[in-house]
Amino acid sequence: MDFFQKHTLLFVILILVITFIFSFIINLIFLKFSQNLGSRSDSIKEIRWSSSSKPSLGGISFYLTFLITFVFLVIIINLLPFHHSNLKIIGILTVCTLAFVMGLADDAYNTKPLLKFLVQFVCGLILYFTNTKINIFTCETFNFAFTVFWVVGIMNSINMLDNMDGIATIVSIVILFFIVSLHFNLHMVFSPVSFLSLGLLGGLLGFLIYNWHPAKMFMGDTGSQFMGLFLAIIGIDSCWNSSSFINNSWYSVDPILIGFVVVCTVYILPLVDTITVFTNRIKIGKSPFIGGKDHTTHHLFFKGITEKRIAILYFCIQFIGLSLALNLILNYHFAWLIVCIVFCSLVFVSLYLNTIIKRK
Repeated sequence: MDFFQKHTLLFVILILVITFIFSFIINLIFLKFSQNLGSRSDSIKEIRWSSSSKPSLGGISFYLTFLITFVFLVIIINLLPFHHSNLKIIGILTVCTLAFVMGLADDAYNTKPLLKFLVQFVCGLILYFTNTKINIFTCETFNFAFTVFWVVGIMNSINMLDNMDGIATIVSIVILFFIVSLHFNLHMVFSPVSFLSLGLLGGLLGFLIYNWHPAKMFMGDTGSQFMGLFLAIIGIDSCWNSSSFINNSWYSVDPILIGFVVVCTVYILPLVDTITVFTNRIKIGKSPFIGGKDHTTHHLFFKGITEKRIAILYFCIQFIGLSLALNLILNYHFAWLIVCIVFCSLVFVSLYLNTIIKRK
């Protein structure tokens, strides 16, 4: 125990390096020997931004990295006297496996949307009943409804955000970095959520090498469904329930307000993109569940911004959100709350207006 407490930073770096190297190697192997595996059949009508067919194998490396990190987690929990519920950890492992299998089936067989929704809904139920749930309302029915809605929503949101090289990967990396940074400052690095986030952070960094424009590999539904679910899980404890981290001895903190503001700040780009696409498609009478080249990233490209610059811009926006959210939780003050609200409003208005202003 003393060894891990004294060398926490060294241990964090070690896990990052191990998972990064593993992800880099496994994706290299997939890329060299599985060129056709995970590539959609030409007979399947699917709208993608890229005009070329690339292996959608990133999700496999995500899940393998998750399993390796999970094994390390079990070892650490046995070594250290932390009192985490085994049921909660088993629930996380179960739903992550479900999301991975469902995404893998969708990449291979193009499953029906209803089946995907049912699996997402079941994942939300399992998480709630294994104690990974939103706890900001006094009415437990609201906590249940918001937990399931959040899980289903983020799984679809990350899937929709995976619409241009590197975008979903970069956004996911920054959110995972937020979780690791928050728990590091709170001396909770070895908690299950933080530890698994640390491993996946290294895995995503290794995958980004192949997913950066021009991408050699996509994460596919296997990756976006798995990653969307995991980001939903870490968002519950570290964002929705973040008021529990704030020192209430000096401030009267409304858990509902704090939860919504932290979630909007940390998940700003997935939320803005999803809301924008849904709004615009419904306005013209188009189903919001059918893919298209009408995302916030696409409209920026139509205005003349290159794909690499869009990726960098999204990284900067997401990183600013990370910094603001960390300050709001760790150094809570009403001023930080206002800054976060203004930031979210500016990002939403800017990106949304860009989608309705016609290009020349």
